Amino acid sequence: MKATHNPYNPGAGVPPPDLAGRDALIEMARVAIVRAKAGRPAKSAIMLGLRGVGKTVLLNAFEAIAEEQGCQTALLEIEPTMPLAQQLAPQLQQILFRLDRIKKAGADLQKAFGSLKAFASMFKASVGDVDFSFTAGQATGDLTIDLTDLFVAIAEAAKKRETAIILLIDEIQYLQKSDLGALIMALHKISQRQLPLLLFGGGLPQLAKLAGDAKSYAERLFDYPPIGPLDDKGARLALTAPAEREGVKYAADALDFVVKQTGGYPFFLQVWGAHCWEVAAKSPITLADAKRASETAVAALDEGIFKVRLARLTDRQKTYARAMAEFGADPVHSSEIANFMGLSLSQAAPIRDELIKKGMAYSPERGLIGFTVPKFDEYMRRAMDPITPPKAKKKA
Repeated sequence: MKATHNPYNPGAGVPPPDLAGRDALIEMARVAIVRAKAGRPAKSAIMLGLRGVGKTVLLNAFEAIAEEQGCQTALLEIEPTMPLAQQLAPQLQQILFRLDRIKKAGADLQKAFGSLKAFASMFKASVGDVDFSFTAGQATGDLTIDLTDLFVAIAEAAKKRETAIILLIDEIQYLQKSDLGALIMALHKISQRQLPLLLFGGGLPQLAKLAGDAKSYAERLFDYPPIGPLDDKGARLALTAPAEREGVKYAADALDFVVKQTGGYPFFLQVWGAHCWEVAAKSPITLADAKRASETAVAALDEGIFKVRLARLTDRQKTYARAMAEFGADPVHSSEIANFMGLSLSQAAPIRDELIKKGMAYSPERGLIGFTVPKFDEYMRRAMDPITPPKAKKKA
């Protein structure tokens, strides 16, 4: 079939042709946004899930909804090496510019610009050219206090202009604990005052615990919808709908095979769908086509994202990851990995923490660790020779 007509769209954060199986999440966001703009209480939400489940795609969808509703948005992905203040300030400046266009600057907007000026100066944040003739506010140097004051000033200006501020932040788990705590505190004050500012975030599954550790009330401040694989109906729709618009169908057994191979993960559905299209000569896509496509899809993943992720690891991190792969796809107790490697928990713990900090692994609950990318365990078993446990070595 024509490569130029391939309807699938595999890529990091790239919207699929059909955002199947996420209707409930999209409606949740729409309701919260509409309520916030109308001045009604609304709750922020942080989506939790592994790589490839579509968190970034959903954040982009939420941004589009907010803009359709006439809200002011800021979308950013957390850069682990940069303080939160330096990442937020330019985004908040753009929001203030847009608020200024809604209504000529009054005392409230002057106050907000002044708060931003003090905030940017205190935390060495770069902001673009702006007439900062406004009187600067007072900054204490305490991010919790200063970010709260800035959020309140901007949200109050938005309220007077009958709009809402929607912050969309991806990879929140990379925030330093103090920055995460300051962000939560600022949003807590916004919630208490019922001001029109919401956060929609995305992060790995451990983020709920990190937020709770940063501020104990975080579990009540946010909803934490889990984002996992699509259900069977959604997975099938993600595959068949784009193809059918091009006049192509799947044989029933081929569709069953692809859904099973992908585990329903949105990214893998796009990858397998794209490869099915490439190998099939005509419609319908057969089981034989799907099996050939699975081979080429796996090879492409191995040479692409999997190989790149493995290259980021040191030798000892690779060994730990290979040991994790021995236990399969599900999270495993750290003690089992340490025992398998012939290490004490204290010896293995630093390696485990390094993998988590690099975003290669996550801890869904105390003592457990798993890969952040589905199917990475399978890749590790293909890419590296098995590790011979120390006891087995001694017997040899």
